[in-house]
Parts: sequence; C-alpha cells; structure tokens
Amino acid sequence: MRILWIALLTMMLSGCGYNDFQSKDEQVKAGWAEVLNQYQRRSDLIPNLVNTVKGYAQHEKDVLVGVTEARAKVGTIQATPELINNAEAFKKFQAAQGELTQALSKLMMVTENYPQLKADTIFRDLQAQLEGTENRITVARNRFIKDVQEYNVLTRSFPTNLTAMMFSYTVKPSFTVEDEKAISTAPKVDFGAPTVPAK
Repeated sequence: MRILWIALLTMMLSGCGYNDFQSKDEQVKAGWAEVLNQYQRRSDLIPNLVNTVKGYAQHEKDVLVGVTEARAKVGTIQATPELINNAEAFKKFQAAQGELTQALSKLMMVTENYPQLKADTIFRDLQAQLEGTENRITVARNRFIKDVQEYNVLTRSFPTNLTAMMFSYTVKPSFTVEDEKAISTAPKVDFGAPTVPAK
C-alpha cells in the first residue's frame, strides 16, 4: 500500500508542475548570476576609468565623485540569490544600477571636451571594454527578463498555480519597462578617430 501511495504521489507531483518549477527556478537563478557577473565586470572597470580621466580632467571633480559614489552605492547592496524574490530589494538594486549608468553617461559626455584624453590608448581601451560590457549587460538582462516571465507564467497558470500556492512559490520581480528604458541606454563610448594635432 505504501508503494502504491508513493507512486500516486509521484505521478501527482510530476503532473502538477512541481518539476517545472524546479527547472524554471534554476533558470532564473542562472540568468540572475549572469546579470550580476556583467554588472560586476562594469564595476571593476570604473576605478581605472576614473583614474585615467582624472589625469586629464582634474577639474571635473563633481562628475568623477558622482561616478565613484554611484559605484559605492551599488556595492552596498547585497546582491544575494534571495534578492530576486524580494520586489522591494530588487527595485533598490535597479535604482542603484540606473544611477551608476547615468553617472557613467555624464562622465563620458565630459570626456568629449578633452581631445588628448580621447586619444589616450589606455582610455580608448577602457571605453571599448565598457561598451562591450554594456552590451553584455543588456543581453544578460534580457535573458533574465525572459526566464522570469516563464517562471511567472507557470506560477499564475492553472493548474500549476495550485502547486505554487501549495509550495509558496510566488511571482518573481523583474526589470520594469520604466527602469529598462532608463538603464538600457549604454553610455556613449564611441568617440571616433582621435584628434590629430595640426602641423
């Protein structure tokens, strides 16, 4: 009788979407890890970028401090796996990353006024790395949005919504359209050919 009961329970669990929840949850976690990986890559570029700009544009102190403070604010947020289950914490994470993106955009706009900086090999390498990282962030974020969407559809659909209620699976937060618009614009990092001094 016990074997029959276990077999019946197994069939019920497999038909109610339990395994699908495990699979989708792992997808969301993997997608989130990639988003964090790319944001960390961007964060790691910032000190070298700021120091390089500082060498040419020391009087742009407010902009440089703004980038440094925005990076520090991002660093104070504990980006744990649990963050993707907490809408309020996720919103704070988005806001901090958005502020950092805006600060980087201001920094890049300021560098337009310094032809020698734009011609600097180290700066050009850093700007290329930053541009590539911003593109990878966008790709990783879009994958995460898709993974969360699939998980949330499973959570809300019948009959798997019954399983969700039984096991306390709740809808996960994602990047909103408003936030996506604000943070999906990568800082302008393509300055074209360096200025050649007139002979």
